[in-house]
Amino acid sequence: MDEEHTAGFREPCAQCSAVDWGVSDEGRFYCRSCHNVIERTKEVVDLTFTPGSTRVSTISKGSRHKKTERGRVWMICEGFQFILRNQADALLRLGVSPHFKDEVLCPLWRLYLQKSRQAYTNNPVRSSKFKLGGPDSESDSAPESSIMSASETDGETHPPSTAGSNAENSSEWSLCSGSVDATAYLSARLRRGRGLMTLRKTLALIHLALIWCREALTLSDLLRLVKEGHVPYVNAYEELPEEMKLEGKDSLIFRVESYPSNRAVHQEAQNLALFLQLPAFPPISRQSLLHPALLSVRYLTDANLPDELHLWVCRLMERAGMADQTLHAFEPSSHPVLPQYDMQAAALIIVTLKLLFGLDDHSEWILSSEASEQDEPGDMFNLRRWYRLLQAALLRAQQSGDQDAARKQWKAKKPLHLNKKNKWVVMKQKRIAEQVQICFEKLSSRPAGVQCVGPSSFRFCWGDEDGADGPSLHQKKLDAVLTLKHDVLTPSNSTYWHPPLRPCERGKCRSHYSEVEPTLPRMFVWLLQLFSFLLDVKPAYLYEEVLTVERRVLGSKTQQTENLWKRMTRTRTRTRIRTRTSPRIQQRERETEETR
Repeated sequence: MDEEHTAGFREPCAQCSAVDWGVSDEGRFYCRSCHNVIERTKEVVDLTFTPGSTRVSTISKGSRHKKTERGRVWMICEGFQFILRNQADALLRLGVSPHFKDEVLCPLWRLYLQKSRQAYTNNPVRSSKFKLGGPDSESDSAPESSIMSASETDGETHPPSTAGSNAENSSEWSLCSGSVDATAYLSARLRRGRGLMTLRKTLALIHLALIWCREALTLSDLLRLVKEGHVPYVNAYEELPEEMKLEGKDSLIFRVESYPSNRAVHQEAQNLALFLQLPAFPPISRQSLLHPALLSVRYLTDANLPDELHLWVCRLMERAGMADQTLHAFEPSSHPVLPQYDMQAAALIIVTLKLLFGLDDHSEWILSSEASEQDEPGDMFNLRRWYRLLQAALLRAQQSGDQDAARKQWKAKKPLHLNKKNKWVVMKQKRIAEQVQICFEKLSSRPAGVQCVGPSSFRFCWGDEDGADGPSLHQKKLDAVLTLKHDVLTPSNSTYWHPPLRPCERGKCRSHYSEVEPTLPRMFVWLLQLFSFLLDVKPAYLYEEVLTVERRVLGSKTQQTENLWKRMTRTRTRTRIRTRTSPRIQQRERETEETR
């Protein structure tokens, strides 16, 4: 079939001297003998051009009557099945337990296909009554009920390939896509059901399987692996088999141009668990790495906080009633709220720091000054020194992340095109992107692509070795902020402030962070930004989780007296609380009142 396009080009191959040329899908000549790829045009195209060059490179469209090779008949759910398998295999290579894929993820995938009536049912949603017509036609004979109301069991079961054969026998292969059911998959009737698979939903399904296995891989870890390229997501369709041709409307289903947010995947996972009607998940015991007792150790290490702080985090967790494993077990029927384990651990750390240091832009700096006066051997934790160290490391990490995002090449090796007319535009855009990347590499002092680094659970590295973000403060003592009262160590700071803990209806009330952020202490806002960077979430979402922990500790009423740390710290709950204990605090407040 390529002879009509290569007619007249009889130059021998530069590598093997053979005259046997073929044309690739991208429109370039390649030697069938040694697979050497050359430029299609007779004029040599220089990809290493410099800005200002007037040379023009073109891609010939070839014959208008070329017949496209269709490949084999396949369905959309088969494509997602390949992608889901590749994502699971990537996690297995990273150290996830082997039974995660075969014993948990595969049964969940089969259950999803049955619930959505795409397979394993005698009444598939794509049956003979779904006539696949032209690109602009939509069958009106689809069932009125959405896939959300599909029956759980239907007796006879059919795998995905059997469901695809029904569509093949009942209607001709649609010319507007490479798959057999892209038109029906994008129909308004099925979209209203909200049960059809998407790339974001594959991550939600993997997240549910990881929680069921109690793997030490949180949602923030999964999304970080996706963004770093260790788990395929963007351009994941490139790993599909060659016989599965993706074109036309398939690009609307498999092409993504951004990464999903933590909140979006979490909500998708929660909706998916309710849709599948899953039973109660295995409990998250205190020995599990997803429990806040152990997960907080990891975030304390990443934030370069003292190891002694973990004891106070556990005390707060007991006070808040968050140590019970039943609280962390997801049960769709009675407790249909999927826990956010990573954000719970971070919120516990933030509330603990508020109790120990105040974080009201006043108390923490006085305590730091007193710690500097008492710290002759240099083994006490100083919040001011920690803030300066973390602030510098945070700015470097954010700048490095922005540079990597700017250098990232988003164009796929096998770009998708919506129609034949758009194919040549897409191919030309790809070549321009490659040329721009080469120019960027020449003009800059470092490669244009993002440097490939190994996966890690930590954002920072603390220690004395080369490449560390700064010295480690893990062994520092908290003696400067603790006092001995009645033979019990008690925080020297007796102040605790919190915003109004007004109850909010879930799903109806939006976040109030943008309203109260200007009135919050700057140190507290910076701490939210630090842990938001560690988890890759928005500060508003972490702020909501902090309020949830405070409601559990202090209660929903704001006009009452609570006794934290088992009568070790007295708190008067109001919109802003200040209890005077230190002479320096008393002197500073008297001066402020005189000034007023």
